[in-house]
Amino acid sequence: MVAFNRAGGGPSPSTSGMPVGLCFEPDALATRLARASALVQTHAHDLWHQQRIEPGQRVKHAAVLVPLVARNDGTQVLFTQRTSHLHDHAGQISFPGGRVEPEDRDREDTALRETEEETGLSRAAIRVLGALPDYEMQSGFCITPVVGWIVPPYTTDPDPFEVQDIFEAPLAHFLAPQHYQRRRYALEGLDRRYLAIPYGGRYIWGATAGMLYTFYQIMRAG
Repeated sequence: MVAFNRAGGGPSPSTSGMPVGLCFEPDALATRLARASALVQTHAHDLWHQQRIEPGQRVKHAAVLVPLVARNDGTQVLFTQRTSHLHDHAGQISFPGGRVEPEDRDREDTALRETEEETGLSRAAIRVLGALPDYEMQSGFCITPVVGWIVPPYTTDPDPFEVQDIFEAPLAHFLAPQHYQRRRYALEGLDRRYLAIPYGGRYIWGATAGMLYTFYQIMRAG
């Protein structure tokens, strides 16, 4: 696993089998993310939940920010919860992000722009460490998860139309494989499979959970 410090300096076992209060080093994370594609290919990467874009299908490119927050008691992941009135993915927990626009320089620019628009978090407060492999969806979206590093304090001013809530959760929770649940359902004759991660009364699922699982796989690869 990539280098980390344990908050408080002493051993701190958890019921998940992972130490609690994992404090990651941004430089070490950036080095590992630079090898993300190779690490996924060389490790037993579980693609049970991954649903590829069909050949010939129109591809819609998007990017999200996977925001990591450097707290003293352990690295956190920042999430948004979408408002309940939205047409797409109403009420879901997700990473800030959206479609690539013609004026965006690259996927990093898309992720930072969308994050600023949705949450009010300034791009100046975010250090980009790298990206996870693109995540494909049957809907035709190809999403680039850009990983960002945030050192508190930071301020947010969420767009009330899109964002109902912004919250943090411990990164250590998403590095414990037993927290991932495999779910499936039938829709319009298709077999849909996805991962889900309950946390503190919340339910993180779909593409967001899939990207977190990819992050876990990259972190645990030798």
